[in-house]
Amino acid sequence: MSQQSHRIAVVIPCYDVSRTIEGVVATIPPDVWRIYCVDDCSNDDSRSVISQLARRDPRVVAVARETNGGVGAAVVKGLRRALDDGADVVVKVDGDGQMNGAFVPDFAKPILEGEADYVKGNRFFDIEHVLEMPRLRLLGNAGLSFFSKLSTGYWHLFDPTNGYVAIHAEVARLIPLHKLHPRYFFESDFLFRLAILRAKVIELPMETTYGEEVSNLSIWRCLVTFPFLHFRNFMKRLFYNYVLRNFSIGSIGLPTGVLLMTLGAGYGLAKWIESFRTDEAATAGTVMLSALPVLVGIQLILGFLSQDISSVPDQPVHRRLLHKKVIVTPRRLQGKK
Repeated sequence: MSQQSHRIAVVIPCYDVSRTIEGVVATIPPDVWRIYCVDDCSNDDSRSVISQLARRDPRVVAVARETNGGVGAAVVKGLRRALDDGADVVVKVDGDGQMNGAFVPDFAKPILEGEADYVKGNRFFDIEHVLEMPRLRLLGNAGLSFFSKLSTGYWHLFDPTNGYVAIHAEVARLIPLHKLHPRYFFESDFLFRLAILRAKVIELPMETTYGEEVSNLSIWRCLVTFPFLHFRNFMKRLFYNYVLRNFSIGSIGLPTGVLLMTLGAGYGLAKWIESFRTDEAATAGTVMLSALPVLVGIQLILGFLSQDISSVPDQPVHRRLLHKKVIVTPRRLQGKK
């Protein structure tokens, strides 16, 4: 399937990228349909640089936000504009120069060929390049990756926080864009919404260039805010996919396992405190009454995780959506005759 016959759009969130945005646009192949550069109220000359690019390159569309909303808000604004204009695939590339725009067709290809709904970059494929990443950033990404796997259910992803992504337009239209987190949690929140749709997500190996730029992501967000947001999404995913839309052995196993572990640990703690106060050793029966529920609870939780890992979506959603359109449209036309 030729990419030239499809409208591939690129969305670039821009904040203080006056020195790098021109180079990023220059790397994007000429067969890309449109490039939406969204200025998020930059403090430098980004807006004027983008306007100049739009005059020189007919593919570039200058989009400006009235207030600073964060990278997520900028992407959503560009994504809405691309969908309204009729894009088939939308690829998101950062404007700070860390991502090579030449890879845009590679990210769009699996979607156009019907292999995936969403494609993410994977910076951890080549261990040599992984070791070149800043140590603090590497540590933060490793920790957040586990939380993201748990909250989204995409256990096969090795780089969930990567911002080089591509999505099919039909799938993007199903996502409540107004509910997405507007700032740095955007990528993980997007994956959570895709998990609710049971969309198929794959990764592509990529390299990232780290220059002298300073990350605006604070340690506080990594250690406190992000884990809380991941836990919130995890609970929502459990309700949507294991209670509201489906009911399986995992729907029973997880809450039962957590309950047994809590009761066993609570009983054991209470008996330990009592034994410490009375200076009397706990009997074997008391130990078993505490340990057995904990062991059974752990087994039930592991069983749930095993089922959850094996339930990663493997069929693209957009193929069913397009098939439905092909069938429904002629019937509607026949009804008007």
